[in-house]
Amino acid sequence: MTNDTLTNEDKKIERAAYVLKAVAHPLRIKIIQMLNEQKELNVSTIYKNLNAEQSLISHHLINMRDKGILEIRRSGKNIYYFLVDGSIAEIIDCIYRSKIMA
Repeated sequence: MTNDTLTNEDKKIERAAYVLKAVAHPLRIKIIQMLNEQKELNVSTIYKNLNAEQSLISHHLINMRDKGILEIRRSGKNIYYFLVDGSIAEIIDCIYRSKIMA
């Protein structure tokens, strides 16, 4: 099916799959959880809290930003990341509470 022949429902399903793929990594899920709790964080805080390489965290942040999950706020030399919509964190919480996690 081409984009021209997709129904609105098909487009929603495609977008949902796109978003789920974009967050389908343990570090990305942890980042989303941190941002849901703290509202906004800079790269240094995120990589220190996750005990990961800054370049790896930056890669994940840029990827999620490119896909519309995160946005940034600049303050001087600092860049702060925040969730565009907290619903993505709620989706992760729903997965945690589901029977498939038992």
